[in-house]
Amino acid sequence: MDIEAVTRSYKRWAPIYDLSFGAVSDRARKLVVAEVAARGGEALEVGVGTGLSLPLYHGQARVTGIDYSADMLAKAQSRVQAERLTHVVSLKRMDARSLGFADASFDTVVAMFLMSVVPDPEQVLSEMARVCRPGGEVLIANHFARDRGGLARVERAFARFENTLGWHSDFERDRVMGDPRLDLREERPLPPFGLFTFLRFRKRD
Repeated sequence: MDIEAVTRSYKRWAPIYDLSFGAVSDRARKLVVAEVAARGGEALEVGVGTGLSLPLYHGQARVTGIDYSADMLAKAQSRVQAERLTHVVSLKRMDARSLGFADASFDTVVAMFLMSVVPDPEQVLSEMARVCRPGGEVLIANHFARDRGGLARVERAFARFENTLGWHSDFERDRVMGDPRLDLREERPLPPFGLFTFLRFRKRD
């Protein structure tokens, strides 16, 4: 997947994102944000999109958000201003493959519905691990490819259109399991109907 193709795709998605995918992922998003908020401290949301998650923190964590799409980020900034979300420290346009933060900057680093839309998810995971503090958590919510059945065939069929759609329909779970600094502590399905999977990693001390 090409980064500029993703940019073009999300320029098209930005006006309707909240009412389309945003609605589908609403329950999963709320559950993941609750995990981040419960930890408190400094949190980084990688791929903040239109900022749908930002009001859900309820001031329980200090949140920095990054996204590569200027169109999505503009909507997130408008949301922060309109809803006076003072717990949002900053929103920055940034490539998730090269995060502009020092090592060990955040207590929690979270990526929701992001890993299957970036060109190099292994590098994104590496950067998330780098900026997470030792003993901190890296949280991922994503759809992963099924091994068998009708939906697996549909996912494979749509894979050829990844640059148009802006996401990998057949994204493999193994692609986010390889960073040696991270230990998997929890894995569970998320609504609706287990469409998404929640992964909790702890960064080694």
